Amino acid sequence: MFVKICGITRLTDALHAVEQGATAVGFVLWPASPRAVTVERAAEIIAELPSNVMTVGVFVNEPKAGVDTKLVNKNGEQLTVEFLAEDPSTERFVLFYKPSLERLGIGVSVRTVDSSQYENRLRQWDFDIVISSWGESLSPGNEQRGFWGSQAADQPGSRNVVGIKNPAVDALIDRVIFAKDRDELVAATRALDRVLLWNYYVVPQWTYGKVRTARWDRFGRPQTLPKYGNSAFPTVWWWDKDKAAKLPQRS
Repeated sequence: MFVKICGITRLTDALHAVEQGATAVGFVLWPASPRAVTVERAAEIIAELPSNVMTVGVFVNEPKAGVDTKLVNKNGEQLTVEFLAEDPSTERFVLFYKPSLERLGIGVSVRTVDSSQYENRLRQWDFDIVISSWGESLSPGNEQRGFWGSQAADQPGSRNVVGIKNPAVDALIDRVIFAKDRDELVAATRALDRVLLWNYYVVPQWTYGKVRTARWDRFGRPQTLPKYGNSAFPTVWWWDKDKAAKLPQRS
């Protein structure tokens, strides 16, 4: 749950809000407000807050030129992030993040390197953000240790590119591996999925539940198709002579 407390004017109030569970504290920087503070005073309070507390400035009709939109730390250094790519064609997967992150005050760059450099940097966790995918089956098992397990986090070249070391994740992986029946396997897998998402290790992509394909309407197929795998096209489909005869003929 995200909780933000606005109108902070004193350090004691800010610290109390954090103690009571506030995720973020806000400062009113509009001079006409009865709870207005100066930028300098807000900076002094922020400097005393825990580093995991988000801070927000509230403006009213302030010209864009008058607002410093950089997200900085206590030393005034801007938060920056680099997307590492291995091929120019993959840059389009991350470039659409750029304007959104910049609106939050985050500096963004994209670095494209050749395959060998990419693999070496991946093996040494020498990156900020990369695009990755983990193929799953309908019966998850031992491979989950390589994807998310603490032991794999220290193994260069493992599939745990996130570097996850989380006892709760390890325990749920064991529940998946040693499930005694299908219901237990499904429940454990869903619990693992929830914990991974809750920790914000990744930004999910490719979440569309279907695959779009284009083909001539000249194939027959079984009435019941596999749930995944592009409906097993063309593995269990066949040429339908009657359907093909209805299509326009090429000249």
